[in-house]
Amino acid sequence: MAILGNIIKGVIEITDKLASDNNPVIAQKRVLKELLEKAKNTEFGTHYHFNTILKSENVATTFSNKIPFFDYNKMNSEWWTKLHDGLENITWPGSPDYFALSSGTTGKTSKRIPVTNDMLDAIKQAGINQVLELSNFDLPPDFFEKEIMMLGSSTELKEQNDHLEGEISGISASNIPFWFRPYYKPGKEIAQIYDWDTRVQKIAKNAKNWDIGALSGIPSWMELMLQEVINYHDVDNIHEIWPNLQVYTSGGVAFDSYEKSFNALLGKPITIIDTYLASEGFIAFQARPETSAMQLITDNGIYYEFVPFKPEYIKEDGSLAPNAEVKTLAEVELGQDYVLVISTVSGAWRYLIGDTIEFTDIKRAEIKITGRTKFFLNVVGSQLSVNKMNDAVKELENHFNIKITEYTISAKRINGDYYHSWYLGTENTEIDAKKIAETLDNALKKANKNYKVARSKALKGVHVKLIKPFVFHDWNDYNKKKGGQVKMERVMGEEKFEKWEKFLNE
Repeated sequence: MAILGNIIKGVIEITDKLASDNNPVIAQKRVLKELLEKAKNTEFGTHYHFNTILKSENVATTFSNKIPFFDYNKMNSEWWTKLHDGLENITWPGSPDYFALSSGTTGKTSKRIPVTNDMLDAIKQAGINQVLELSNFDLPPDFFEKEIMMLGSSTELKEQNDHLEGEISGISASNIPFWFRPYYKPGKEIAQIYDWDTRVQKIAKNAKNWDIGALSGIPSWMELMLQEVINYHDVDNIHEIWPNLQVYTSGGVAFDSYEKSFNALLGKPITIIDTYLASEGFIAFQARPETSAMQLITDNGIYYEFVPFKPEYIKEDGSLAPNAEVKTLAEVELGQDYVLVISTVSGAWRYLIGDTIEFTDIKRAEIKITGRTKFFLNVVGSQLSVNKMNDAVKELENHFNIKITEYTISAKRINGDYYHSWYLGTENTEIDAKKIAETLDNALKKANKNYKVARSKALKGVHVKLIKPFVFHDWNDYNKKKGGQVKMERVMGEEKFEKWEKFLNE
């Protein structure tokens, strides 16, 4: 009998019931005032007159009117670069002990995003809140006695002047509470290994020594790790190694597009729980099993604003037009894609995180990630977002009974005409690519009226090439971005796509 598990589960259920129902709209108003109050004497706070904003009749409206949008480049060049020069109290009191190196899927180099102690506290609290919500998932008591495999980036952080640098998953794992360490795998020694392949080989070698009940990490790299463990021990599925595996906490990207290939590695169904942890903070997690949507963390160090995802509001580089319409949580609607804008306890202000989301339940503040602003393909008016592409890829998987683990797309000019050029990662490369292209084209026409119009005019056709999935991983390795928080670019610009095709040819 799982005595400890029953105790832990009982405490979680009682704590969750005692927790007061939080009104997300009220919580957001409070968070905004707390952020402004704490940062009012920073250089940023005095420059933008936080004291005056706090005294205004409508703090949220005044805040959005007085402070411009910032993307990483603008925030870094105008403000965060001063932190690297050793200055303090720039956009948040003091100076950060950590900088998160973003995976950089949309940039040429990794971004260096400040991570303050206040942010680490917020991430820890969000993690605790997520554990409390596990009471909703009807997991057996023995689950709470099992170990958790957290597959992130290396916890061996690099010392840089007066701070440490690494990916956010590595920073978070290096700061896990002492009481959690006995449950944490692969453990401190293996987690510190910087080289991805070496770390995964160590995990595979030690896998049978662990009783894993839950997995946590980005789907693409989790699949590679699981496949390595399966191959190393010459078994058919991961449950032959970890028979008590019951939960996978996915993050970084929408899990839908990986569902078929991931399930093929399992011996039995497990509970999938989506999370949304970015370099800038812990944004949302799935709080109940009835939906795959995630609940925004509205009471813990992040204030959200939402810009309707419309072509007139998005510049070519993915940044926002200064006059873009802004909604608060109290004003959002269902069925609308929004660009997510955040202000945080790490000193990011009206910061364009790069993701687009859609609300599925406004009262509960539940969302799903629909794409990236820079992965929005609008050449010749096709207006394709990543969620539409993911849906079309899933339709291909079902129609042709194949697994497509990765893909990328670009609008390519051929003899003066535009075509959408797709590369699909699948082991079934012998299937007729023309039939795939036709099915893909029809699926997108049905799902997106703007795409259908574009196909009748300037967008002349769809080209598809099938390649092995390992090529996408080799591409990331070639760009020194393998493992951890790294995500494959779903949409590439012409210049990047030329490098991609040159890489394929070589």
